[in-house]
Amino acid sequence: MNTATPGTIPEYLDALRRELRGADPSLVQDALYDAEEYLRSELADNPGTDEAALLASIAGSYGDPAEVAAIYRDTEVQVAQALRTPPPAPRASLAGRFFGVAADSRAWTALFYMLLSLATGIVYFTTVVTGISLSAGMAMLVIGIPVVILFVGIVRLLALVEGRLVEAMLGERMPRRPLYVGRGLPWLERIAAMFTDPRTWSTMLYQVLMLPLGTVYFTAAITGLSVSLGLVVAGFAALLEGTGLLDLEGTLHVWPFASPLVAAPVLIVVGVLGLFVVLHLARGVGKVHGALAKHLLVKTAQH
Repeated sequence: MNTATPGTIPEYLDALRRELRGADPSLVQDALYDAEEYLRSELADNPGTDEAALLASIAGSYGDPAEVAAIYRDTEVQVAQALRTPPPAPRASLAGRFFGVAADSRAWTALFYMLLSLATGIVYFTTVVTGISLSAGMAMLVIGIPVVILFVGIVRLLALVEGRLVEAMLGERMPRRPLYVGRGLPWLERIAAMFTDPRTWSTMLYQVLMLPLGTVYFTAAITGLSVSLGLVVAGFAALLEGTGLLDLEGTLHVWPFASPLVAAPVLIVVGVLGLFVVLHLARGVGKVHGALAKHLLVKTAQH
């Protein structure tokens, strides 16, 4: 059903937000950013033009809120289908499901995310702690205002970068456009809006949490991979010793209670099984962490 053309940019954005009710919050953020960017650029290119008249004139080219919302929904489906990694063939048996994780690319990318998370966690944690310390120390000085604005801007930039990592490696849809609060408002009101926006604080909380989480993820991944690969290597060493191709006499054996030929297959099997366990763990961590990132980093649409 057609409705009256909004008379102002905020009214247009509110109407677009209503039309996107129920859509992924990341999609809503992208659509609102694109719409506001386009509308404000058109307004800047036509100085002196009445805002309501301008919105009415470009409704035919850019589209009214309902048309724009429909385009974004359709495009989102097409992009998701094009980028979606083909799922591995379903396996009915327990063994098939266990070993089939090796064919799931999402498990491998999640494992890489776990290995990377310690480095990103250090960057995020250091940025937030340093930014809060500097902002608090300069709060009573005039120079404190640009420092706070720069700090919040860096936090949001890092959140956008983290969102791209989460979407690429964990498969969780995240915003592809930055979030601006109070665009078009005076500077003081924009600063106040940044501090009253709950997403600013939840983003900082996420970035602080990434250090302990990244430490746990990295430690779990490295430990699992090291132990599993170590067992496989020890198994092959035992096999070579048992066949006489390798002399380990006088060294500390990991198979003191069995002959090398008996210990070798046990060590290799346990090590290989451990690698599959690590992949299952990575896939589970990816799903849980993706949901956490979505909850803390993405602004929920308000209707």
